[in-house]
Amino acid sequence: MNVLVTGGAGYIGTELVNLLVSNPSVDKVIVYDNLSRMNYNLFLGLKLQKHPKLSFVKGELLDSRSLRKVLKDIDVVYHLAAKVTTPFDNSDSHVYEQVNHWGTAELVYAVEESKVKRFIYTSSSGVYGSSSGAVSETTIPNPKTFYAISKLRGEEHVRRLFDKIDTYIFRCGNVYGYSKSMRFDSVINKFVFEANFNRIVTVQGDGKQSRSFIHIDRVAKALNNCLTTDLSGGIYNLVERSIKIFDIVDELKQLVPELEFIFINQHLKLRELSVKENIEVNKRLGINHAQSLKKELEEFLSRFSF
Repeated sequence: MNVLVTGGAGYIGTELVNLLVSNPSVDKVIVYDNLSRMNYNLFLGLKLQKHPKLSFVKGELLDSRSLRKVLKDIDVVYHLAAKVTTPFDNSDSHVYEQVNHWGTAELVYAVEESKVKRFIYTSSSGVYGSSSGAVSETTIPNPKTFYAISKLRGEEHVRRLFDKIDTYIFRCGNVYGYSKSMRFDSVINKFVFEANFNRIVTVQGDGKQSRSFIHIDRVAKALNNCLTTDLSGGIYNLVERSIKIFDIVDELKQLVPELEFIFINQHLKLRELSVKENIEVNKRLGINHAQSLKKELEEFLSRFSF
């Protein structure tokens, strides 16, 4: 089968593409990306050196002509491309709307006119907003940031495909872990970097707020397995665990004993969001988080040059 990955040069995309080109059921992988993050790591290294299955198209989601052209002979679309700038996800609403909302709309329009058989969209658990308890797929979304609002609006366009082709919307938790295409603006990745090089971690608020997380390796594995899964199309949460921010610092403190931490606006109690792990879905997609968070952080720290 032929696969298109929008945002394939990004954090999740790089890891997913590595799995797809090794997947025996995949004949061709096209990465469609505008390289807006100036991230060229996908193109470097020996692992994908001159890989016969892989090709790249530089393009925009709002370029409908380019989308229709690249969708020719494509069987499966992974839609990962998005404007993501944590923690500044409540500024510059126009950019989020253009890329995450209307860019997704243009892609869906093009897919409706194509012969694509399966569509897989990575949304965000942020669409739930905040909650006093753990949320599930039955919880009504109530996004609180411009980013989350734009992702939910993107979902509304993707929903049009439910009755036409196999369609999956995965609301991912905060993604963390080592990748050659790193993002250091997400909370755990930022903490690990600060702990390794500065020995000081900055915590926003009182640190007691919970967030839901999933490791980059498991996200990529789940998406790759979605190619051949017997899971019915629908909307699913893709998370492994919910952790209080201060507990992450505690784990790092054990690994880096000299680590210090400072609070910014410690008097503020920031919003809570815990997402219930969908055990059945995770099982079908091959997710198994056997390692402890401490072990994963230890491995992450070991990947730095010094």
